[in-house]
Amino acid sequence: MTAPSEQPDARTPSYPGTEASVGAVMTLADAYWDAAHRLLPQIEKGRSVSSAPTRLCAIQSIETYLNAFLLFHSLDRKLVRGLQHDLAERTRLAVEKGLSLRRRTAEHLIRLSEQRDYLVVRYGPEQLGDLSEINRMFATLKEIAEKVRAAIFEQPHDPSDPRYKVYW
Repeated sequence: MTAPSEQPDARTPSYPGTEASVGAVMTLADAYWDAAHRLLPQIEKGRSVSSAPTRLCAIQSIETYLNAFLLFHSLDRKLVRGLQHDLAERTRLAVEKGLSLRRRTAEHLIRLSEQRDYLVVRYGPEQLGDLSEINRMFATLKEIAEKVRAAIFEQPHDPSDPRYKVYW
């Protein structure tokens, strides 16, 4: 009998996103942003369940933008992945790394975590009426998207600049 190999099994795929660049994560966040905005007109007044797909895409977009920001600032991928859907902790870490958010936006991100909006929109149709206004959700999404994009894409593009970071 031979000793088990020290090398990982070549058949075991890496965790999804392990090799994704910051630019690829940004592109994914943009795709969720676009999907959320395309779904917005399908929300029917008085029928809260119709907002679930829109909310899910908006929350996923927010989370993915924050992930891109954290990865851009060299946070460990396992740490970021370990946050699961905790927008409050992502926000805390992003602010610690220099993301400047309006007070209302930061408070909303914390509330999204406390109310467990991500889980409610996926599994709790009976609780959808208790979630924050869709306008507030899109105001938060807009601010996160704009500020994360600015923080990443306004970095120096000259590789000789010591502040230069490869993100694509």
